[in-house]
Amino acid sequence: MSFDKHIYEKAENEIKQNRLRAEREAEERALDAERKIPEIKEITNELSRTSIELSKLILKNKGDFNENFEKIKNRNIQGQEMIRSLLTENGYPADYLEPRYSCPKCRDKGFYEGQRCSCFERLLTRFAVEKLNSEANMPDCDFEHFSLSYYEGRSDSGVDCFKRMSENLGFCRQYAERFSAKSSSLFLLGKTGVGKTHVSLSIAKEVIKHGFTVAYGSLLNYLRIIEKEHFGRSENPETDTLQILIAADLLILDDLGSEFRTSFYESVIYNIINSRINLGLPTIISSNLSVSELQKNYNDRIISRLFSVYRILPFVGEDIRQIKRLNEEF
Repeated sequence: MSFDKHIYEKAENEIKQNRLRAEREAEERALDAERKIPEIKEITNELSRTSIELSKLILKNKGDFNENFEKIKNRNIQGQEMIRSLLTENGYPADYLEPRYSCPKCRDKGFYEGQRCSCFERLLTRFAVEKLNSEANMPDCDFEHFSLSYYEGRSDSGVDCFKRMSENLGFCRQYAERFSAKSSSLFLLGKTGVGKTHVSLSIAKEVIKHGFTVAYGSLLNYLRIIEKEHFGRSENPETDTLQILIAADLLILDDLGSEFRTSFYESVIYNIINSRINLGLPTIISSNLSVSELQKNYNDRIISRLFSVYRILPFVGEDIRQIKRLNEEF
């Protein structure tokens, strides 16, 4: 996946800072241990001398190199073992002096076995998603400001609006609190103004607090960005928005059905939905369309995945925006 150079530089800098912090903290622990256990400092000085001897040995490269190398190596191993023993005898963990890298695999270098480490990839995705979110211009929503007082009476199909929306709100709160990479995908269905966007963004806010990457925005806006990138009209040719959306821990697509009907858009929608299903990553999609309208507007491949893989949450009630406007007028 390609990324904007500024995002790449930002991720590189964070990994570098993680490494420097881990090494600085290790140095501070070493000073602490040497103050409390003077023998450690003596052994550390001895180990430094063995390093100097080894450098001289390599430069001389005499016939007895292998034998001398093994002697120095064994002294070094013995010294390290003595330090670990002294640490444990004095109540410290044996690895107390080792740097505690945020990624043990690459040791906060960003690369492992010649490839970008998974920790680096995750940082790149996180920063790319944050940039997308900052450009999405979505409202700031949370569960605390979602009021059930607007849901009264029964829907056209006879459903108790307050009861159904209370159940939806409770489920979505738990979904956000217990979110994991294996959480289910959700399909929020209901006419405009009944709280689908508010609940979706409330989930996003909570899940982000738990350290997950969440991409959220209007499906139409995402499709327009992807279209520009695909046809070479993007101002940021290095960015691959489609792959960023596919890779996010949670993807929230608002207002399915608001986009124009084109074969390109339909293929992108299918690609996003299908790719994330194959990766086992959860997605939340909302739509104002009815089931019959969805079946009419989208091909069987999309409909099949939405209604067989996603958990359907029907949203009911009157348009809250209209209710609020009427309350203000009267």
